[in-house]
Amino acid sequence: MFIQVAALGCALLLSQVEGTTDTPQAETPQQEQSPTGQTPDLPSTSAPDLSEDDPPGFTMTPEEPRPSLRYDQPVVCTRLPPTKEVPSGEYRMQCDPMTRRCLIAPNSELDPDGVETDRPLLRASFCERYETSAATRTREGYRFVPSIAEAPPGWYRDEQGRVMQFNFDLHRRIWLGGAWAPLFRGDDVTRDRIRVDFGIQTEIPGGEEDHRLHRFTFLETELYLGEPSLDVTLLRYDFNVERRVPLFRVTTFFGKPRRWDLGLNLGAWVELLHQESIERGDAELSLLTWGAMHGTLDLWHSRDLVSYVRLRVGPGIERDRTHGITTLVPTAALEGDITLDTDGFHHLLFSVEAEKVLLADRVEGRPLRPERLKFRAGYELILLAINDQPVSLVVDGRGGWRNDFPNLDPTWEWSGQAGLRVSLWAPARRSAPLASAR
Repeated sequence: MFIQVAALGCALLLSQVEGTTDTPQAETPQQEQSPTGQTPDLPSTSAPDLSEDDPPGFTMTPEEPRPSLRYDQPVVCTRLPPTKEVPSGEYRMQCDPMTRRCLIAPNSELDPDGVETDRPLLRASFCERYETSAATRTREGYRFVPSIAEAPPGWYRDEQGRVMQFNFDLHRRIWLGGAWAPLFRGDDVTRDRIRVDFGIQTEIPGGEEDHRLHRFTFLETELYLGEPSLDVTLLRYDFNVERRVPLFRVTTFFGKPRRWDLGLNLGAWVELLHQESIERGDAELSLLTWGAMHGTLDLWHSRDLVSYVRLRVGPGIERDRTHGITTLVPTAALEGDITLDTDGFHHLLFSVEAEKVLLADRVEGRPLRPERLKFRAGYELILLAINDQPVSLVVDGRGGWRNDFPNLDPTWEWSGQAGLRVSLWAPARRSAPLASAR
């Protein structure tokens, strides 16, 4: 009996020892290491190459014409399988969950052969990093369409990813120009002249509750060489407004009753330090306007208030530096400033202005209250852009009559002028469209 109990105890002990030695063998596969002694990396979902999990059917589906990403919609940056054209696999992407369509564009500019370069895209929108693999998108039924990267309003991007401006605001710029400006007078003699002009102009819209547009012009200068003259203004400011409440509500009853709202869109115009120096033969006249304040009435303006036709009336304080007298000069003008197209390539200016000099001392050889008349019509057309700065053709015709030159018979003067103008800092118009929307 004792011998049988001892044999059973030995058998139980041996079975426990064998179970203990089997345990490490079961855990050994979980502790395997690579030949370098490091644990191997798991496959990355953002790797540019197709892994074993990526479906073999992943392709890009071209469309003609090639679409563009939208600047006004979110853009993500992601890595896709590399190609010969984009070896880095770095793309910008916009996906539409409704159509299962992803627009993808290289995140760098391309060379003329369509191969990726190291030049980053300019004027592209911000993009967040997106790490979902192409395999996941393909399994979900998405197709990938090669596209052109997005561009901001007023800018266009070509198939190499290069961006260029196609919309210009000629009311916000610094300009420098020159023109041939011959002068024709009643004596049938033509004076050859060259005009050099310079100026700084900008516009600031009012708030949502204040539907106004404020305009500022600094150092507007015209210098004529040949028969010398100078016209320079330190500062000019004006604004116009769209009144939300009409002044008159006219109802007609010819057939169906119709209501016509008539507003009185009054604004203001201010000028500070305007110097005019003119030579006519041996005579010279130097006039300095200390300041002028006029009221304006818009006869018409565009919805964004940029283009207008208006009346302007008001007085100015003028110093006749040639004769040492200070005078009051009331002015009345009809003027227009019209941008003829949505991209700002065609620009029209015209004005008719009448001035009368009051409170002046008598000057021998001229009337006690001299008068001046001025006419002008001009057209500006953008021809091309250098580094996205427009170069425009400027043509205008001018006429004038004045009798404030002592001892000179008043006569009409006419000038036809044509030249080029370079505009610096001419951003896209506030109403500029997206190139993709066009």
